[in-house]
Amino acid sequence: MSSDVIIVTAAAAGVWAVVVWALSLAVGRYCIVDAFWGPGFVVTGVASAAVCGWSQLSLLQLILLGAVVIWAVRLALHLSIRILGDPHEDRRYAAIRDRNQPGFRWKSLFLVFLLQAFIMWFVSLPVLAALGRVSASHHLIPAIFGFVLWLTGLFFESVGDWQLASFRARPENRGQVLQTGLWRLTRHPNYFGDFCIWWGLWLLAISGGAPLWTVLSPAAMAFFLMRVSGVPMLERDIAERRPGYAEYVRRTSAFFPWPPRS
Repeated sequence: MSSDVIIVTAAAAGVWAVVVWALSLAVGRYCIVDAFWGPGFVVTGVASAAVCGWSQLSLLQLILLGAVVIWAVRLALHLSIRILGDPHEDRRYAAIRDRNQPGFRWKSLFLVFLLQAFIMWFVSLPVLAALGRVSASHHLIPAIFGFVLWLTGLFFESVGDWQLASFRARPENRGQVLQTGLWRLTRHPNYFGDFCIWWGLWLLAISGGAPLWTVLSPAAMAFFLMRVSGVPMLERDIAERRPGYAEYVRRTSAFFPWPPRS
């Protein structure tokens, strides 16, 4: 991975952070960073491809960039609809804001936006490394496995989010726990989908010449999803807000899809 790719993509991530932070101040909601999370990967990916030169991109590199764009657009639309449908600040960002007063408007640039920009840049390193180089040869087998894994992740993310949105849209389900469809097999099909997305993109990236050490990126994403900002943060107090969730936890796999326990 060349120093030019590192510098240009890191700068692109930093600009992304500042622009989204300024927008959050204008609208008065910090949670909009979630809606711009996916597009941020497109920004850094395009920056890396520009270093290599668009005319130099191979078919595999175009497929890799296209996979990132499709994932990012779907996620951005889904989260934008959810954020626009709720006039209140997301409780996670409200808690961060309350813990870091006074002056959170300025602190948020570092605690939320630049931090997420760094995580985004680090997670996308396999993609950036693959897009930012001229590759003479590709490895077909990992590319096929990677694309299938990416499709699996897109299915779990898309269908899981659609099932949850449909469930929440019905007034009679208020305060209830979704336990059908993909949510019968895993308590977090969307997080499992994201897990598959990034391991799939890593396989595609190493097929296009990304170094093996970039395995740290999907491994970090898996760690965040399973141990930090994914499952643990979401489930910290959900049993107090949703009757029946404790029983759902006892029956249903936390992350990887598996038939429910009787």
